[in-house]
Amino acid sequence: MPTRLPEAQTKPVASARWFQNPLPWVVMALLCLAYALPHTGAMFGALFPQQDRPVYLQEPFSELLWRHIALVVVSSSIAILIGIGVGVGVTRPSGRAFEPMMQTLAAAGQTFPPIAVLALAVPAVGFGELPALIALALYGLLPVLQATLAGLAGVPQAALESARAMGMTPWQVLRQIEIPLAWPVWLAGVRTSVIINIGTAAIASTVGAKTLGSPIIVGLSGFNTAYVLQGALLVGLLAVATDMAFERLARRAVQPS
Repeated sequence: MPTRLPEAQTKPVASARWFQNPLPWVVMALLCLAYALPHTGAMFGALFPQQDRPVYLQEPFSELLWRHIALVVVSSSIAILIGIGVGVGVTRPSGRAFEPMMQTLAAAGQTFPPIAVLALAVPAVGFGELPALIALALYGLLPVLQATLAGLAGVPQAALESARAMGMTPWQVLRQIEIPLAWPVWLAGVRTSVIINIGTAAIASTVGAKTLGSPIIVGLSGFNTAYVLQGALLVGLLAVATDMAFERLARRAVQPS
């Protein structure tokens, strides 16, 4: 008969697993850096003695971080909803004729440089977050759409035929068979789209949006390498933390148990 370990012995195991998990440490490093950077003038002054103002202080880094995250979340949500919705729609019998056209439009949106989309959007909607949302949503659409189409195409035909033979409706087949089997591929497309948007959102500061790209843009225009480094460190840590989170979700999608 198996012996159950005492609760006092199981808690250190769980604590050790949390301690060895890199994701919380990366998140803590990101938050600590965002809130501590304004107080690192002495360190960056020593690293860049030629700079009179070695630390970016026009806006708090913590505020830029949360606004950057909000911009990525909203734009990625739009891309995910449209990409999955269009991908599911064109794989239904009534929409298969539109599949080549949708792939072409999505590919055109991906090849169009985001800075060009921003330049075209600003005269129409003005400066700020709105043109950035348009550019990021278009840029993040293709990975989601391609992953949706690939995931649905990879569903075994035998599973679909068995579901239809059991009397399932098309909606039931989609919800209970196609989506669960296509979910790991969909998640990979969403992961790619979000990571792309985290990096691309930095250029939104060129049209007045407040993001982690603000110190980078100001640093580049003023030849201040310290500003560029500070913004790049935060963007890089945010991308690494997000990628780690998606990696954990992907493992759970493949092995739900």
